[in-house]
Amino acid sequence: MTHELLTIGRISVDIYPNDIGVGLEDVSSFGKYLGGSPSNVAVAAARHGRRTGVITRTGDDPFGAYLHRELEKFGVDDSFVSPVAGLQTPATFCAIMPETHEFPLYFYGRFPTAPDLQIRADELDTDAIRNARIFWSTVTGLCQEPSRTAHVAAHEARPRTGLKEGQYTILDLDYRPMFWASEEEAREQVARILPHVTVAIGNDEECSVAVGPGTPDEQADRLLDAGVEIAVVKLGPEGVMAKTRTERVVSAPVPVETVNGLGAGDSFGGAFVHGLLSGWPLAQVLDYANAAGAIVASRLSCADAMPTPGEVTSLLAERGRLVPGDAVPGKDSVPTALTPEGAAL
Repeated sequence: MTHELLTIGRISVDIYPNDIGVGLEDVSSFGKYLGGSPSNVAVAAARHGRRTGVITRTGDDPFGAYLHRELEKFGVDDSFVSPVAGLQTPATFCAIMPETHEFPLYFYGRFPTAPDLQIRADELDTDAIRNARIFWSTVTGLCQEPSRTAHVAAHEARPRTGLKEGQYTILDLDYRPMFWASEEEAREQVARILPHVTVAIGNDEECSVAVGPGTPDEQADRLLDAGVEIAVVKLGPEGVMAKTRTERVVSAPVPVETVNGLGAGDSFGGAFVHGLLSGWPLAQVLDYANAAGAIVASRLSCADAMPTPGEVTSLLAERGRLVPGDAVPGKDSVPTALTPEGAAL
């Protein structure tokens, strides 16, 4: 099978409280979900009908078995997921405080290392990586050996094609300081990968770590100078910007009542992948991805909350935004103009 999207990196069990708005010390019950950004992105794209897979590692334990079962449930190929002897599947706890927009994460089973940081270069199926329409990795996968060398090898296996060929290599700038000795170390490792990357996605802090501080346009320009062909800079409450060497587009945010801000970026990523594969104009891709991210922000969980194309287009229509004429893969996709009330013109 040729994957439309193949991701590599972090996987875990997300442990989210059923009690909203209280600290973890006061939570009385929790729910468990599949988690880990690259794995969530694969799930999100699968919800849009894409053939997806993930390269990662778990512990040889019940939580590892649970993650295999969840990937299968979501239609994500788990044939590149295997256990690491002697390590436990990580768990990530989150407190959900929507009134203050705080969603602190607490990582367990990731220090001094985690199974997904034990991916080795000699274990990679380079043919699958080379042939995937989109290959997605994150900066976190570069924080430690042997994962770092495996990520470099995976990127080196990818053909360097232009956007017209319809094959993309995406780097989620996903900087998490607890996994790094310093920002300088992270910037050095990102610099090794960027020449192999066609699309980079990150917020202001993540772009600053990758290419230095500056305005969103300055950061996007530095990413383009490093070899990236599409630089996506998230602007927080101002939406998201994407820049190529010939185009600059900004998508305004899609307002929703936030329940849990975690997972919105992964939903954005999966929808962004779907839009690229559909061949939509860049502005259309951003709007669709923005709406997909907003939907997950309005829900409790991450992987289980990933929206379908119908849910995304319905939200866009409600907001009077341009909607792809067909959000289902395998068909021509032409934007449909909408009136502010959402009626097709």
